[in-house]
Amino acid sequence: MKKIFLLITTLIFSVFTNAQENHFYTDSYQTIDNMLNDKEPYSFKTAVFSVENAYYQGKLDIEELNRKIRFLANFCNQLVNNRKLNYIERDQAKVSKYAAVYTVMCQTTPVIIKNDTVKYKPFIYDFEDVFGHKELSNLFVSKLLDTQKGNCNSMPYLYKILAEEIGADANLALAPNHVYIKHNIKSIGWFNTELTSGIFPIDAWLSASGFIHLDAIKNGVFMKALNNKESLALLLVDLANAYNRSFPDNDGSFPLKCAERAVQIHPYLANALLLQAETHTKQFQKLMKEQNTKDIQATLSNPKAKELFDLMNKEYSHIHKIGYRSMPEEMYLDWLVSLKTERSKYEDTRLQK
Repeated sequence: MKKIFLLITTLIFSVFTNAQENHFYTDSYQTIDNMLNDKEPYSFKTAVFSVENAYYQGKLDIEELNRKIRFLANFCNQLVNNRKLNYIERDQAKVSKYAAVYTVMCQTTPVIIKNDTVKYKPFIYDFEDVFGHKELSNLFVSKLLDTQKGNCNSMPYLYKILAEEIGADANLALAPNHVYIKHNIKSIGWFNTELTSGIFPIDAWLSASGFIHLDAIKNGVFMKALNNKESLALLLVDLANAYNRSFPDNDGSFPLKCAERAVQIHPYLANALLLQAETHTKQFQKLMKEQNTKDIQATLSNPKAKELFDLMNKEYSHIHKIGYRSMPEEMYLDWLVSLKTERSKYEDTRLQK
């Protein structure tokens, strides 16, 4: 009798614990969805930290992170107020803010404190676990703020957060395995800001890689300046990926919910489309395992399996049709390094005038 009581207690505790863990993810989803529906004020910072807090199961010190953000934002404002750019167009105030955020993110800066001058050290690229395979939090803004080391996920996210903190806009943009910043100014129009190497590359740095199909550009899969709601849609994919890492044996319903909402906002968001297809693939594989077979044809005798199989093939075909192509991870790292080693080849010379 005692053993039965302990078993029941353990089961109840397990269910309660899972419910508690899930609620952090559903809360984050609701926060982002409310922003998408204009039921809650837009804040990229709040949305980002809600995703990271869900992964950490409510243990993220958001107050401390906000303190660090305020410090960096104040630093940006000091730069705006105490230096003058060689730029005379009507949007000078906006461009000064872009330049300030770039300086804080990418440049060593002398800072006068009383009678001493100290050098502020910028954020640097972390080549350890670039894709978050070992630990997902290596992609997080909170990790970047704690260590001053980040990657092509956390660095552009922090740039966008800081820009918005000081009253400027910043557009995220996507490339294979990559996120960067696009700005539009009166003197030259659109230009790219690359945080991982600290340069302003021309669009050719992307298309020349051979992994951006013309259809991907035309459809806005890659190189499109994402608006704020499309950036929130990207965070929904991040949320689903974090959920999958926390609960690897989940039934796929929550990741699909995130992916479907993201696609509603940005129909050509490849990360979301891939998430849908990969989730349906996992569901199909789970059915194969339940039927204790590796024979696809045998599994297809199950109507549910047949429906999943047809759906995921349709989804992968659509992803290919809109121009998405993946880049091998090793090639991506070589390409990233080339942005610095071959800087003159990729630099946008319009910004040097």
